[in-house]
Amino acid sequence: MTFLKPKFLIEWNKIRKEGGYKLLIKKKGWNVVIAFIVFYLVRDSILYLLIPYLAIKGIITCN
Repeated sequence: MTFLKPKFLIEWNKIRKEGGYKLLIKKKGWNVVIAFIVFYLVRDSILYLLIPYLAIKGIITCN
């Protein structure tokens, strides 16, 4: 399923496997931290804000 992964993520994963997270942070810097924060911000926004909002409005049902 590598065709679904972005090229930068494949590169980051290779660096992580070679030298761990310390080497990844050393080579790529704050980009890794920012990508991590943005990923969880979007994921949590969908889980804890969007889905309950749609359920309350009746757009999503459990039938």
